[in-house]
Amino acid sequence: MTEGLFQDDDLIRVISREGALIAAGGVASLLQTAHPKVAQGVYDHSYTADDPLRRLQNTMGWLYTVQFGTREEAERFSALVRKGHEKVTGPGYEANDPELQVWVASTLFAVAVQFYQLLFRREFDARELADFYRQAKIYATILGCPEDRMPATYPEFRAYYAEMIATIQITDASRAIAEQVLNPRLPFGFAAAPGLMMIRLITVGLMPEPIRVQYGWTWDARRRRRFDRLVRTLAVVYPRLPAPVRTLPRTYYLRTTRRMLAKVAEQRRPVISVKSDGAEEGPAA
Repeated sequence: MTEGLFQDDDLIRVISREGALIAAGGVASLLQTAHPKVAQGVYDHSYTADDPLRRLQNTMGWLYTVQFGTREEAERFSALVRKGHEKVTGPGYEANDPELQVWVASTLFAVAVQFYQLLFRREFDARELADFYRQAKIYATILGCPEDRMPATYPEFRAYYAEMIATIQITDASRAIAEQVLNPRLPFGFAAAPGLMMIRLITVGLMPEPIRVQYGWTWDARRRRRFDRLVRTLAVVYPRLPAPVRTLPRTYYLRTTRRMLAKVAEQRRPVISVKSDGAEEGPAA
């Protein structure tokens, strides 16, 4: 089956094709690790600190494959993710725990809605939000989370999300990961500094206040003005860029992910051995 999981006019594609959403990735990531179980799993097992670019490649590759790849590609990559998550276990947490899958999927949906509306100066109506939320459940269900573990409707999601934001208590592991995410070790040196400053400001500005306070980030009138100026500038400039430029990250990460999936398929292909008389023996073990 070559069709994707979604159509081009589905909101999950309309929103997620915008490469600028990567700038808000830190918000989603640090919301996820605000959950103590997610934080401990990432702290114990993730390679984010050692190789942040490979981590970004794998995360964006999976997202774009689910959103824009064929059904076969999305399911195959997600099976690899599930298999990898089987090893991410420790005292009190399992990466494949539906509770954690629901939270991670919820942050991806909420941050995408928030940042897209700011960038394009538009507000989704109730029907659009319901449609996008229904589509975004895929972030959990394709990894094995039973659909009935997700809040069933968008209003139920809002109640769940508000409760989580109000009650989550971050840990030392959460804070350590935040330091890694906001101050990554990149090969570009000082050339990356302006972009990182912008991403830090976006991350702090978009973070819900109860979580921002727990992380101990400064948020005063001066930083608020800087954030507002940055968002206004992005909202003027970014939507006017040509579509191929705005969707360049999708093009790049899909291409590299497809190469990776092809290599994995090649490695797992049964090997045919040949007898000396030319008869095929069949798949080698």
